[in-house]
Amino acid sequence: MSSPFSFYKSTVGKKIVMAVTGFIGVGYVMGHVCGNLLVFAGPGPLNNYAHLLKVSKAFLWGARSVLIAAVVLHVVAAYQLWRTSAESRPTEYVRWSPVNSTWASRTMRWTGPLLLIFIAFHLFHLTGGQIHPGGAFSEHDVYHNVVTGFRVWWVSVAYIAAMLALSLHMYHGVWSMFQSVGLNHPRYNGFIRHAATVVTIVVVVGFISIPVAVLLRLIS
Repeated sequence: MSSPFSFYKSTVGKKIVMAVTGFIGVGYVMGHVCGNLLVFAGPGPLNNYAHLLKVSKAFLWGARSVLIAAVVLHVVAAYQLWRTSAESRPTEYVRWSPVNSTWASRTMRWTGPLLLIFIAFHLFHLTGGQIHPGGAFSEHDVYHNVVTGFRVWWVSVAYIAAMLALSLHMYHGVWSMFQSVGLNHPRYNGFIRHAATVVTIVVVVGFISIPVAVLLRLIS
C-alpha cells in the first residue's frame, strides 16, 4: 500500500499538495480582505473585529497553525518541483520563446519569494508592531495602526507593489490548482479562467483600496 509520503514524492503528489495548500491560501486572503475592509466602516467595527479574533484564541491559533503548515508545504513543494524541472534539463535552451505560458506563470518563482518577504514585513508592521514607522503602535487600536502605518508613503507603495505581485501569483495559482487536481476540460476551462480573474481582481483591489484611501485622506 502506498503511503502518503510515497505519494508526495511523486510529481503528481507535489502538485496536488500545491493545489490544496494554495486553496487554503486563497481562502485566507479572501477572508482577510473582508476583515480589513471594515476600516471603511470606522474605528469601532474594525477594532471590534480585531478584538473578537484576539479573544477567540482557539480559533485564531487553529487557523494560524493550518495557515503556517500550508505555507511551509506550499514553499517546500514549489522548491522541489522547481529543482526537478531544473534537473530534467541541465542545459538551457539556446533560444526560448513562450507559447502556451502567461506572464503570471513565468513570474511565479519570483512573486512567491517576494510575497514571503512582504508577509514577514506585514506581520512586524501591523500585527506585532515591531516595525511601525508611522508612529506609536497600539495593541488595542487596530484602526489607528492602519491609518498611521499607511500614511507613510513608502509603506503604502511597498504594500501596493506586493499586492500587484499577489495578483500575478494568485491568478495563475487559482487557475493551475484546478489543473493539478484534474479539472481540465475545454467545456469549463473558460469559466475557471474568468473565475480566477474575478477573484484576483476583487481581492487585490480590496487590499489596495485601503492604503490609497489613507493617502487620499478618505480614511483618517
